Formats: sequence, C-alpha cells, structure tokens
Amino acid sequence: MQSMHLPQPDKVARQHSRKLQDKIIQTAMASRNGAIDFAHFMNMALYEPGLGYYSAGTHKFGEQGDFITAPEISPLFAQTLANPVAGVLQQMDQGNIIEFGAGSGILAVNILLALEALNQLPEQYFIIELSASLQQRQQQLIQQQIPHLQHKVCWLNQLPEEKINATVIANEVLDAMPVQRFVIDDNQIQQLFINSKLELQALPASDDLIHAVRHIENELHYQFPDGYSSEINFFIQPWLQSLSDSLNQAAIFLIDYGYHRAEYYSPERHMGTLMCYYQHRSHDNPLWYPSLQDITAFVDFTAVAEAAVQTGFDVDGYTSQANFLLASGLGEIVERQFSDNIQTQLALSQQVKSLTLPSEMGERFKVMALAKNLPQKIPGFELRDFRDRL
Repeated sequence: MQSMHLPQPDKVARQHSRKLQDKIIQTAMASRNGAIDFAHFMNMALYEPGLGYYSAGTHKFGEQGDFITAPEISPLFAQTLANPVAGVLQQMDQGNIIEFGAGSGILAVNILLALEALNQLPEQYFIIELSASLQQRQQQLIQQQIPHLQHKVCWLNQLPEEKINATVIANEVLDAMPVQRFVIDDNQIQQLFINSKLELQALPASDDLIHAVRHIENELHYQFPDGYSSEINFFIQPWLQSLSDSLNQAAIFLIDYGYHRAEYYSPERHMGTLMCYYQHRSHDNPLWYPSLQDITAFVDFTAVAEAAVQTGFDVDGYTSQANFLLASGLGEIVERQFSDNIQTQLALSQQVKSLTLPSEMGERFKVMALAKNLPQKIPGFELRDFRDRL
C-alpha cells in the first residue's frame, strides 16, 4: 500500500485504517461473490459509522486537512451565493434553507450574515450532517461567530418529515456519493468489485449497470472501446426523489466539479474521473489506507438533469462557477470591500482568481439550479447558460 508521493500516515492512523480494512474484508467474505461492488466499498470507506472518512473525527477541511472548498477559500463565495438565495426566498412563503454536508460550517455562517444584511433571513437554516464530529464543529463555529443567529440553525439526520418550502444548498455533495465503476473487456461490460484480499476485481456487471452503460452509449452514438473505464452514480435519482417528496416549493443549488455527458464520457477520459485526496495530494488509488483519504468522482450533470426531470423538478440553469458568481454580483461585492490597503487588495484579488479562473475553480466547477413550484426563474444564470450542452 505504498505510494511514492504520499506522506506516510502515523501509527494511530494506520491502525484506524486497519479496523476498517478488516470490516471490508469480512463484508466481502460474507458476500455472494466473495466481493463487494465498488459503490458498497466506497460507502464503507467514506461513511462507515465511527470508521469511515467522513464519520471519524479527523480534520478534513482547510489548510490542515485534505482539501479546501470554495467557502473555505473566501467569504466572497457565500456572500455572492446569498444574492440568488435571497431572490429565491422572496418567492417563497415561509422559506427555509437546507444545507447538505456543511463541512466546517463556514458557508452557513457567511450566508446567514449576508442574508441578514439583505434583510432576507430564512425561517430556519437546516443542516443535514451525518458526521457527529462535524456537527459538533459546526455548532462551535456558529456559536462563536454568529451567536445572535444560532437560533435559526437546526441540525437534522434526515429531511424534515413534514413538507416545507426550502432553498437547498449542496456544495460538493454529489461528488461524495458512492459510484459504481465499469470497464469494457472484450466488448463486454464488467463491473469493478473489491474482494477479500482488498484487490480490485472485474466481474460480470449487474443488469442495472449494463442498462445504464448502454443508455449512455446510445445517447452519445458511441461505443466504449475495450479497456474503457468510468463511473455511474445511481444515488442521484433517489436523493432528488427524497427532496421532491419533502418540499412543496424548492430551489436546489448544486455546486460541484463535473461535466455534461459528452465530455464526461469522452474517448480521452478513458480512465474515468475517480480521484483520491490526502493532505492536499491527489492520486487514483482508492485502496490506499481506506478511511484516511477522500474518494470522489466527478459529476455527470446530464444524469443529474435527467433525474431532476423524472422527479418533478425543472432545470432552471447550468453554467460554470465563474459565470454564476459573476452573474450573482461578485464584482459589486468585491468593489464594496475594496480599500486603499494593499494587503486587502491583494487578498481579494487572489480570492477572486481562485474562485473564477479557468485554471482554478472557475470552469472545473459547475452550478446547476433545480426548481419546483416557483413563480420565477432562479437567478444566477443570466451571463451564460449551458443547458443546451446537457
């Protein structure tokens, strides 16, 4: 399990990973094929209670973690996102906000402050967070930074039981959903499994996976060649269905790195999009110390749009993060914060570059907005709208 460019975890971390490895091995041995499919493995690696990457109490976000998200880079992200969120809340009767996977809690803090300044606070700000350690961290940050607004924030383990009106924020949520992986061998679709030796193993694919891969090929008028490997996320549709079932009026902001289908499954991307992150280093080996690293896959936004329509949502917009932020007032917000202090100018400039440049997050990250029972279009897509690419 060595990787030349990754730092070696300490003894305690390796022991923690070993506990999860043992559980994965036991689960594989008890399975019908002596192996578990990749989505099952990824779910255990990320979410196994007390052991998975997001379930254990290790630090994941920011400079000391494994990756940095847009809300961690700059408060400008939340301040700008707050503008279209406020526009949507104005359309709703008793509108709430639901944030999935709130990370450190900094996005919630800065959005609530921005909405307070806009005089458009939600009825309630619900955070759906499965990690007890992250919940605790979010609660501490909110208590420290916005004690006068902490009564607005409520933590849930699942969606509210009674239907509500809400704006949903899912920043880097879809990429953390478990995916199935396939590979083409002798023109046959094989599915990737993890066996009891903690090795990747290709086995005949399930009917669902075969159907999904053939659907993609038919859509693209392109047959995957031998050796082609990629991923499919089967969790998007049930997740959106649960949202549709729980919400009367809804606006959903999906912010993630991904592509439309033709780009996602292009011939050049023949090794798929799966990536792993450990201490700000990226690699492609998901079996390297399970539980200690993040495992992600890019988002097929065409699949998201298909699932949205099937579950009762309208796709109101799809564009790059740069276009979305600029259309939502990023320039005006920066102008208001600009000062004669050269350090402030440099900091703001660097933050804007990180959020909008194509070489940073500006093009790799996309924003999709889904609507249900809203009288007006969701704002933020006036500059460029790429729905025709889906």
